[in-house]
Amino acid sequence: MVVVAIRLIGMFACSYGGFRIAEILNDNYILKNPQQVLSIVVGIILGLLVGYVLGGVVGRYVANLLGLLDNSLYRVSGVELFFGLMGTLVGLLVALIPSIALFHFGYPGDAAAVVLLVLCGFLGGRIAVLKRSELSSMLKLGSNIAWSPVERNATILDTSVIIDGRIVEIVKAGFIEGLMVVPRFILEELQSIADSSDDLKRGRGRRGLDVLNALQRLDNTSVEIVDQDFAEISGVDGKLIALAKLTGMPLVTNDFNLNKVAEIQGLRIMNINALASSIKPVVLAGEEMRVKIIREGKESGQGVGYLDDGTMVVVEQGNSKLGSEVTVVATSILQTPAGKMIFSDLREERRGG
Repeated sequence: MVVVAIRLIGMFACSYGGFRIAEILNDNYILKNPQQVLSIVVGIILGLLVGYVLGGVVGRYVANLLGLLDNSLYRVSGVELFFGLMGTLVGLLVALIPSIALFHFGYPGDAAAVVLLVLCGFLGGRIAVLKRSELSSMLKLGSNIAWSPVERNATILDTSVIIDGRIVEIVKAGFIEGLMVVPRFILEELQSIADSSDDLKRGRGRRGLDVLNALQRLDNTSVEIVDQDFAEISGVDGKLIALAKLTGMPLVTNDFNLNKVAEIQGLRIMNINALASSIKPVVLAGEEMRVKIIREGKESGQGVGYLDDGTMVVVEQGNSKLGSEVTVVATSILQTPAGKMIFSDLREERRGG
């Protein structure tokens, strides 16, 4: 449609140009009747042809530019546009008075004034976009306007993931990056756990706060505390689900029950435990491994040990080797909701059999 419109405009403009050229030739008596009429007809036809060709070329170029502009606008949220425009306007107003003074100095002042206006406008827009959360709170616009419901590469962190701590190494490795949203009610829950009278809970809460500090110091991510709350919902899990529904952001959690409830409601979930389970080394039946047997199994004669990645290894007739590191041979692998279990035999027993 854009190409057709520009082609029509080009044909009209060029045909008029051809008509005017023919008139100029006629006014200078270069041509006589009936060549004057013929020259006007030829000029119009040639103008239409030139306009058709040039209009198509220019139209396709403009259509491509508009497509790039559409894609850019689609990726930028309305919130970012609002704060960017407001910040740019403020920056231009700040630069206006010194720019007027600079314009009175002639050429060097004019150039300096233009540079100052462009620089202040750019900085104002950039600062407003980066600090939109704080500006929203200062201007009482509501916390939910501070960030976009379709923020790219944005995730919501659950308390369990923050306390777990593995999220820091995952971000360092580049598997998760971008904006990490921590609701105020999650931060309050962490503070409540850190202030608990129970030593174990207090240690977990403080670890969670340390993990947040570590995430804020990383270069490939940013942590934003948002004040969005849902007063009508009492539980933290319910508030997290409501926030994920509102924003469309994936929820990062290790909570098994929250994971299931969120999946039922069609939300995007990123489970750190599932990630850890998926990257465990594959063990095939018949492979040998070294494992330390640390306790008895459920069945008679069984011993239980663990690999370095936490995978449980059940060793038949291994209870006699409690406390010892032995070589075992995998016989079967069972995948459970809690992870993988490897059933194995002692290598000595297999040789003896």
